[in-house]
Amino acid sequence: MGSRELSRSWYERAKKVLPGGVNSPVRSARAVGTYPIFVKRAQGSFIWDEDGNRYIDYVCSWGPLILGHSHPEVVQAIKDTAEKGTSYGIPCSLEVEMAEQVVKMVPSVEVVRFVSSGTEAVMSAIRLARGVTGRKKIIKFDGCYHGHSDALLAKAGSGVATLGMPGSAGVPEEVVSQTIVLPYNDLKAVEDVMDVDGQNIAAVIVEPVAGNMGVVPPEDGFLPGLKKLCEKYGALLIFDEVITGFRLAPGGAQEYYGIEPDITCLGKIIGGGLPVGAYGASADIMRHVAPDGPVYQAGTLSGNPLAMVAGLTSLRILERANIYAELEEKASYLERGLREASEKAGVSVTVQRVGSMGCGFFIDKPVRNFDDAKGCDTEAYGIFFREMLDRGVYLAPSQFEAFFVSSAHTFEDLDFTIKAAEEALAIVRNMRER
Repeated sequence: MGSRELSRSWYERAKKVLPGGVNSPVRSARAVGTYPIFVKRAQGSFIWDEDGNRYIDYVCSWGPLILGHSHPEVVQAIKDTAEKGTSYGIPCSLEVEMAEQVVKMVPSVEVVRFVSSGTEAVMSAIRLARGVTGRKKIIKFDGCYHGHSDALLAKAGSGVATLGMPGSAGVPEEVVSQTIVLPYNDLKAVEDVMDVDGQNIAAVIVEPVAGNMGVVPPEDGFLPGLKKLCEKYGALLIFDEVITGFRLAPGGAQEYYGIEPDITCLGKIIGGGLPVGAYGASADIMRHVAPDGPVYQAGTLSGNPLAMVAGLTSLRILERANIYAELEEKASYLERGLREASEKAGVSVTVQRVGSMGCGFFIDKPVRNFDDAKGCDTEAYGIFFREMLDRGVYLAPSQFEAFFVSSAHTFEDLDFTIKAAEEALAIVRNMRER
């Protein structure tokens, strides 16, 4: 791997005009003891930095690029649409086609509203749940990240966990006082709260697969149990499928696990790599949203034609190509290879995976909640990250983020990655022994 001096130079320039030199905290790579690479271009499973170094990319723009970078059909659709205009602020047919596609694919959604980010989707879903139920309190789970709206930054995962922050400055205690935070995968804790305060709970929001404290799957009975408790006490169950939507199955985690939530939040893949989010539910629930109902939510760029056509093209390819069996084969191959590399190197790494999203925890036991995740050896992960980067493999610059396999990744890419992991883990072992 060649020099990364141009990336360093761009980072020094960026720090003067951007907070920490980045537009999202986890990109800074501080947690892994280095500085970020600056990407110049991307194609398929690869990214190239400003210095011309090529990397196999497992971040995939943090999940949206299930088809890989610059998929030709998606790029052409964006070009064709851009020639007709980049934004209208007036309804267009692409919004309707995209909504019809989402309703067709996502089991619980009959009506959908598009926004411009996953954070907006979740924020709006919470407001909707409160408007429908007339209640104030919500339950979330420790380590689950639902965007950066104030009420949901209590004990969040993702970048907050990466930087070791307790939540966020600037969030008043009064705002999070209506947010109850419980351990992920602990159904008994939810039962205990509902028994005491169930009549005041508007919603339970959960990542059906926790993807912001690494990758932590739901234990048997956890998601069905949440559904039953919400039904019993009149609360709404919200699935944050910003990561899992269209990744685990055409209908997301709710199809994968056979559990239909009351409200679904979507993002990432739904935009085909462009900024977009959405929330949807039954017609009865969604008719509470303005202008049909009293729950107000708006957005100047909501339903942006470029985002709509990128997402619509991506979803139609997923539906047409049925790539999920292929993704499962590739992701399971990578999972086995990483486990074998860990065993060869004599370094304890717990590889957890659901579908085409996974994580390698530097810990010697399964991770079932955020307390377990926080016990991982983040220093060892930092060494591993830097060594993989030097070998041409780009992973998330955080122990608490997922890796993603796309349809563009080849078995040659996977074999290269596994071999790099063997070498990198050997270095981790040697540094630990010093």
